[in-house]
Amino acid sequence: MLECWRRACLEVFQRNLRSHNALRREFSSSACRNFSIIAHIDHGKSTLADRLLELTGTIDKKDRGLNQQVLDKLKVERERGITVKAQTASMIHTHEGRKYLLNLIDTPGHVDFAWEVSRSMAACQGALLLVDATQGVQAQSISVFHIAKERGLTIIPVLNKIDLPAAQPEIIAAQMQSTFGINPEDCLHISAKSGKGVEKVLDAILARIPPPRADANAPLKALLFDSSYDRYRGVISLVNVQSGVLRKGDKIASCHTRKKYDIIDLGIMHPEEVSTTSLRPGQVGYIACNMKESSEAHIGDTLHRVGSPVESMPGFKPAKAMVYAGVFPVDSNDFPKLEESIKRLTLTDRSVEVTRESSTALGQGCRLGFLGTLHMEVFRQRLEDEYNSSVIITAPTVPYKVVYRDRTVMVSNPTDFPDPEAMIKVKDIQEPIVSTTIIVPQEYLGEMMDLCYTHRAEDLDHRYLDISGDSARIILTCIMPLSEIVTDFFDKLKSRSSGFASFDYEDAGYKASNLSKMTFLLNGRPVDALALIVHRTAEQEVGRAWVKKLHKVIPRQLFEVPIQAAVGRRIIARETLSAYRADVTAGLYGGHYERKLKHLENQKESKKKMKKIGTVELPQEAFYDILKT
Repeated sequence: MLECWRRACLEVFQRNLRSHNALRREFSSSACRNFSIIAHIDHGKSTLADRLLELTGTIDKKDRGLNQQVLDKLKVERERGITVKAQTASMIHTHEGRKYLLNLIDTPGHVDFAWEVSRSMAACQGALLLVDATQGVQAQSISVFHIAKERGLTIIPVLNKIDLPAAQPEIIAAQMQSTFGINPEDCLHISAKSGKGVEKVLDAILARIPPPRADANAPLKALLFDSSYDRYRGVISLVNVQSGVLRKGDKIASCHTRKKYDIIDLGIMHPEEVSTTSLRPGQVGYIACNMKESSEAHIGDTLHRVGSPVESMPGFKPAKAMVYAGVFPVDSNDFPKLEESIKRLTLTDRSVEVTRESSTALGQGCRLGFLGTLHMEVFRQRLEDEYNSSVIITAPTVPYKVVYRDRTVMVSNPTDFPDPEAMIKVKDIQEPIVSTTIIVPQEYLGEMMDLCYTHRAEDLDHRYLDISGDSARIILTCIMPLSEIVTDFFDKLKSRSSGFASFDYEDAGYKASNLSKMTFLLNGRPVDALALIVHRTAEQEVGRAWVKKLHKVIPRQLFEVPIQAAVGRRIIARETLSAYRADVTAGLYGGHYERKLKHLENQKESKKKMKKIGTVELPQEAFYDILKT
């Protein structure tokens, strides 16, 4: 048994040694291919990445059961079955006697992580457009396809899951032709799960995707497109070398910060870090230098050799937070620990905005800005999984523009929103709007249109994506307020369409709107952590729903507690929490009835006094119950 184990370990060591030696050889730019996989969520992107890594010998086929979702390294990615963080993997593939270096940059498939997608594509010359042969073209596939085309990437269409009984490859290929203008004959038919047809994908990558245009003799120019933080080595940057050669020990400088660094280590992801002697033009790899602060690794920055300045590349449009929420510890004494956990987590997710805030009800906390509600949920789960933090997240809000006569103020916290009395000074209030795309089967069109109208949609339009009998699908487009999407819109969309609808949106600017600030009063005192910004038409509905929710979770007091939703001084909804009633006459026996009456009158007067001076303590558990949905 021991001998078998030693033999197995020796085989793994020798295989890794051969692999590392192969990696240390220098690949010219003509032997490099940089590509990404773009797809809607759950179309098999991570599974295809696994099969490519297996076919090229990067991971062992014997370990297939252990290597599911190799590039989905986070616990939240494996639990939810989604890709959150873009990952890089380099593969060596031998074709017709020549070795090629294939750099795969895996990308997320959900709209909330579109920023990760755009950064990944900047380092690529081509992309695999992966479409599920059972579900067809989805909303996210369309938006990411146009991003890829704008960047000039070569698109290789791939139809996945063709081995399933519900697969319709001919019909889906026709959809891709009508939607993207792709020739059906160019589509590759594969099954990533079983590995069927995946060899053709490797051949197509070499044949169709052009090698990067690069010059080894030109001055060093490298694009920094991602970064992570290592507690021992500091900032680890992912770079795409555009020209020149990057070697260990080189002195480099940043075009953005003008700071200088020494290269301590560099290499490629195979799929874990493997050190190499150099990174040549066209290659994608990591660098570790004496960069200690993550803020110095500016995404989209251009790196060059000290003393040889170059013109900086265009870079990226910075990520803009779309959803804001307050994050507070369940135990207020844990705030220092929570703040440190948030600080460490944002080192690996630079798109999150962080500011401190305090609440009279919840104590000290942080106000965080996210790219979407799924991004917020993933961040919360990572706080719990990786840092063992128990948190309360307030109701998500969006950034509003409050236009005064002399200035414009951005408001993301409802407590900062002007009260009705202060509206005299306000010239205009604007809310963010988004351009939405919904793809849905024809039979659910009426339900989708009704859902959009109830969420204040405008400019509603629809057209057929394909016409193929019963399976005809429709693209629905409209303009909607972002605040309507960040609540429970996606759940309703899936519910009303039996799970068949797909949804995507992009920023469309700001628009004037009739909004108001809603506060909640317990015994006449406002609770700042529960303040909301709502549209005038939804005041009654939202007020009643939240008041009923509060009535269920607030513990009963010794006096009657009115729970009210108010807009300014106007009460929108009310529920009354009845008081505990102690039996003050239980110890009395015999005598005149006035003895009992006297005790009851005293109790009545005491309750009135308690109601005047008493405060309702809302426990943290109650906040957690209210805000977890």
